[in-house]
Amino acid sequence: MQLETALLIGVMFTVATYLVLQRSFVKILFGFLILTNAANFVVLAMSGRPDGKVAPVVLDPQSPMVDPLPQALILTAIVIGFGVAAYLVFLLYRLFLDQKTTNAAELYDEKESG
Repeated sequence: MQLETALLIGVMFTVATYLVLQRSFVKILFGFLILTNAANFVVLAMSGRPDGKVAPVVLDPQSPMVDPLPQALILTAIVIGFGVAAYLVFLLYRLFLDQKTTNAAELYDEKESG
C-alpha cells in the first residue's frame, strides 16, 4: 500500500509541476490545485496508519492514540489552498476581461509591441 501511495503522490507532483510550467493561466490554476492536493496527501501519508489506535481522548492511558496534528495541518492547508485558489480564479477572470487572453505568451507579446 505504501508503494502505491508513493507512486500516486509522485504522479500528482509530476502532473502539477508540468501544468504550472505551461503558458496558459488556466493550466497553471489546475496545476496549483493538484499541487495543493498532493501536498495534503503527503502529510496524510506521513501520519501513518490509524489501525488499532483510538481517538485522542484520554480514557485509557496505555492504548495508542491517533496523532491529531497531521489532521489539523491538512485542514488548515485545505482552507489556505481554497483561499489562494479563489484568489487565482478571480485573478484569471480579471485577466481575461482586461486582456482578452489567458495565454502568458500573448500577454507579454502585446506589452512589448505596444
